[in-house]
Amino acid sequence: MRKKKLQIKPFNAIIFGGDGDLAVRKIYPAICKRYLDKQLDVAFSVYAISRSGVEQKTFLEKVKKSILESIDFKYDEKKIKEFLDKVTVLHVPGKDEVGYDKLREKLLDQPDYQSVFYLSTPSSAFGEICDALKKYNLVNDLSKVVLEKPLGNSLATSREINESISKVFSEDQIYRIDHYLGKETVQNLMVLRFANHLFENAWNSNHVDSVQITVAESLGVEQRGGYYDKSGALLDMVQNHLLQLLCLIAMEPPVRIEANFVRDEKLKVLHALRPFDERSVKTDTVRGQYTRGEKEGQLINSYLEDIEKFSSNTETFVALKTYIDNWRWKGVPFFLRTGKRMPKRYSEIIINFKPVAYNVFSKEEEISGNKLIIRLQPEERIELVQMSKLPGPGGYRYKPIALKLDFGDSFDGRFPEAYERLFIDILRGNQTLFMRQDELEAAWIWVESITNNWKKVSQKNILYEAGTWGPGDAIMNSNEQWSKTSIYEVISAIK
Repeated sequence: MRKKKLQIKPFNAIIFGGDGDLAVRKIYPAICKRYLDKQLDVAFSVYAISRSGVEQKTFLEKVKKSILESIDFKYDEKKIKEFLDKVTVLHVPGKDEVGYDKLREKLLDQPDYQSVFYLSTPSSAFGEICDALKKYNLVNDLSKVVLEKPLGNSLATSREINESISKVFSEDQIYRIDHYLGKETVQNLMVLRFANHLFENAWNSNHVDSVQITVAESLGVEQRGGYYDKSGALLDMVQNHLLQLLCLIAMEPPVRIEANFVRDEKLKVLHALRPFDERSVKTDTVRGQYTRGEKEGQLINSYLEDIEKFSSNTETFVALKTYIDNWRWKGVPFFLRTGKRMPKRYSEIIINFKPVAYNVFSKEEEISGNKLIIRLQPEERIELVQMSKLPGPGGYRYKPIALKLDFGDSFDGRFPEAYERLFIDILRGNQTLFMRQDELEAAWIWVESITNNWKKVSQKNILYEAGTWGPGDAIMNSNEQWSKTSIYEVISAIK
């Protein structure tokens, strides 16, 4: 029996950092698209909380421009105007009582609406904002708070932030957002595994040789240099995005697809991740930083030039080989890698299956194993690479052929973007795709086994040219070397 959908109730969306880049590029377009798709058929208002005091008209022009640039389908311009009429800028400079009084007046007019406080600000401001919301009596049982990453820069700061938020909101009111989990292909991982006997039966160390998770970015740090130089690729991408993908791949089947059942299984994976020590951090991790390079005839600045510094030990590339020490995954290496200034932008997961035990066609060569390739972006698709005979006479000649499921070709209509889906889940009170605090802490404990040991062994960055695949092309390109050789040996061989 199909589960009944949770209903959307009237709401107020209060966006702190409401005139910031994330809110303008992602949040307002996401809400507007759901409105255009007639999914928000309830009364609602959107309040953009600004510290800068931007004017209403100027702000709405900026939001409208962003919305129109993001829409790739037919739309009714009247509906966009209707949406923009629901958006109001409120000037709230810090803890200013007058600013919060204005917000309270707006919210008191709609006491039955759920208030969604979306904190699109640095996490250092989360505690201050939540304290003010409590002080001015803006939080009730219908309220929710949405937290953008990063939630701190260490286990200690993450706990400190959570403690300040937990004084105001209960755990079931907190939504720690990771937009990767809203991607259609990521959610399809659950169906792929648990609704297909073929895959779930082979989803273990008896059949899987290795797993690779890659998130390659073609851009540099852009306008995020100040933040990025304090975090680096490990904290910016691995600690949240890549670990969440790993959890969905590796977790056991939950009792039901409900928030706490799913998050319980993800937590078990994080607890089973093998921590790094001084030896393994040397052999099984690589950190790199991009230097000047060239792409399509255009010169690209180095990381240091981008952040306008003479020196920095911040990594813009990281590659890890790790293991999950449990019954299902014993001995299977998981390779995580991410980097900036790569030749192209893409994110994908590759499940490398073991080769057949014996090649009946030739005693001289081994048949490579099947691969399940799950492309998350830019084109969402799934490929199963299998051996197939080449047409024509001359014996059994074969090569790998991919059976492709392209989402764009296989399904009609547009796919809602990640922020669209996640915002609707917030309104419905569905926390399945959001992190729980104990998950976050377990992730930090594992990540700090890397950062602490990097410091102990004084692990340096390996420089790579912008526009290349990182410290040695084999790191990003050669599945075979990654599967059968330690990262350190690959780097050494190239150098």
